[in-house]
Amino acid sequence: MRNEVLLLGLLVGCVNFLFRYLPLRLRTGQTRPTKRGVSSVFLDTIGIASICALLVVSCVPEITADSRRLLPTLAGFAVLGVSFWKTRSIIIPTLLSAFAYGIVWKLLADV
Repeated sequence: MRNEVLLLGLLVGCVNFLFRYLPLRLRTGQTRPTKRGVSSVFLDTIGIASICALLVVSCVPEITADSRRLLPTLAGFAVLGVSFWKTRSIIIPTLLSAFAYGIVWKLLADV
């Protein structure tokens, strides 16, 4: 097996783990009017973690083959993270990130 595949698997696994672990640790000191359990927070983070993991796994081969795809991919990641942080939903951020990727790709193609 090639080293790039192993490195990619390790990277995706670590990022996926952090997307699930960090929300549990960052919210421990906060008091909220409606007390949510650890399992509720854990299950809420699975959606964004799986979308980001799939995005990384599907984009890395494309970026290595064509470096022009790096900027649209980063724009998609940024929109995904910010919109998920604002909405706490996975549907709208997924659609917005795909839209942002397409817009940036189109703008770069016209340049």
